[in-house]
Amino acid sequence: MQYDFDRPIDRTGTISIKWSPELRTQMYKEREILPMGIADMDFPTAPAVAEAVGRRAAHPTYGYGYPSPDYLQACVDWQRRRNGWEIRPDWILYTPGVNLALVCAIEMYAAPGEGVIVQSPVYYPYFDYVRGTGRKLLLNPLRNREGRYEMDLEGLERLAAAPDTRLLILCSPHNPVGRVWSRAELEQVGAICLRHGVMVAVDEIHADLTLPPHRFVPYATVSEAMAQHCIVCTSPSKSFNLAGLLVSDIIIPNDTIRAAFAAKLAPYYLWPGNFGAVAQIAAYNEGEAWLDALRAYLADNARYIADFLADRLPQVRYRIPEGTYLAWLDFRALGLTPEALWERMLHRARVATDNGVLFGPAGEGDGFQRLNFACPRSQLTEALTRIAGAFASR
Repeated sequence: MQYDFDRPIDRTGTISIKWSPELRTQMYKEREILPMGIADMDFPTAPAVAEAVGRRAAHPTYGYGYPSPDYLQACVDWQRRRNGWEIRPDWILYTPGVNLALVCAIEMYAAPGEGVIVQSPVYYPYFDYVRGTGRKLLLNPLRNREGRYEMDLEGLERLAAAPDTRLLILCSPHNPVGRVWSRAELEQVGAICLRHGVMVAVDEIHADLTLPPHRFVPYATVSEAMAQHCIVCTSPSKSFNLAGLLVSDIIIPNDTIRAAFAAKLAPYYLWPGNFGAVAQIAAYNEGEAWLDALRAYLADNARYIADFLADRLPQVRYRIPEGTYLAWLDFRALGLTPEALWERMLHRARVATDNGVLFGPAGEGDGFQRLNFACPRSQLTEALTRIAGAFASR
């Protein structure tokens, strides 16, 4: 079956943060800007998902939902088929998005004033999670090796060894730099954290968007000791464009950790809504062929960016990501200040990327922009053409 990822979709009037003219004016002071930042896709979801949600919507009652056996089993079967990870339904806890789970992990394992490690440049809400809960932000910056990022494991060891370090938030695959961590890298991270008693909260929300020929390794499959010392945050929201349905699966193999996490969630009375539940079931049970076609299209888009920049804007450095649908563009050779770079991107190119300064409070994001390429090729071409026009001449 063929899927048409080239067909533009009009998302205006859909209560979309990304495409609302009012919010674009509020955020960027520009209504006619082309939004290429916020990380949801400008593709329709898998047909099986749309059909399942449509059938559920046709029923005239929209009462409370719950994590049904079919909902849980869909996640179990998906992890087995896609990742070779054997999990059990009772390992899975529901949260309405990965963000809440990460905040809960911070509050559970680090007391106010104690340390939480993040590996910057990274998904910038992590900084808010740590600071907003009164915990101490510990930066373990990644090392940029000619555009390929690697972990600073020596630095991680030093931070983990501190007596008040309690938690590592591991972004795997990594947003925004696009690394899919190898088994060897994950094994070293796990060994460090086990050695120093540092809990690991693993954000695997982009796992299904590992781009061919790369392979994703779930953190908890590296060793049994690592599996028993982690909280794994997963969701179909990125891979099937379901962010608005607020569904995530928090997988915790350790009985004691899972019981404590469930107790932490209990006062909130969190249950998946009907639409999120049926969407997950359909995505995981019937959406695999669509996802593989999507990943191939995204891989082509990622290569297209490389070819376009080499031809039209070679000053901008870019390494094709191993995973995610996010391009981490390096404008540093242009010699612009972060303020001038952002001003030119918004008001001369009229493209709303995500400003790199957000991703690294120590300055690792200065001179970078994050561009979302989960869109039809025509939209991507328009964005890149605008950027080339704005930056080709000084």
